[in-house]
Amino acid sequence: MARSPRLDAPLGRGATRARPTSRDRFGRFTEWVARAMGTPAFLLMLTLFCVAWILWNTLTPDHLRFDDAALGFTALTLMLSLQASYAAPLILLAQNRQDDRDRVQIEQDRQRAERNLADTEYLAREIVALRMALEERNTQLVTRDVLRNELKALLAELGEHDDDKPAGGAAS
Repeated sequence: MARSPRLDAPLGRGATRARPTSRDRFGRFTEWVARAMGTPAFLLMLTLFCVAWILWNTLTPDHLRFDDAALGFTALTLMLSLQASYAAPLILLAQNRQDDRDRVQIEQDRQRAERNLADTEYLAREIVALRMALEERNTQLVTRDVLRNELKALLAELGEHDDDKPAGGAAS
């Protein structure tokens, strides 16, 4: 499936379509790491890994152990320190990318709100102009009472015309 080129950025020389940069790939990788480390599954797997490490290095025969419990599981401590030293900056990079996206979204929301306000003000001015045009055309707005009175007057006129006609029918 071919992706269409981005319209908000110029194409490079001889490029037929925009390709994600390595910086963008790395940014997506940091977000993936941050999401993965924040899951209960990751915490459970890390806990099981540490428990298995400790059990292996305490219960197996001496010649199969690779991290001495008497030294405080030095290799495990170093591995967890290494994991933490990489995890913290990756999470911060992911947060920075999210902050950038949030900033862009806030700006777009602000622009959308300004357009909505301008549209609303325009519609309000149009409604006022229509009301003023109607008031200029009719000095009296047509209300229910005015309409009822007009209809009663018309009915009364029709009743008077009916009274003027002979009651017997058509004479020949």
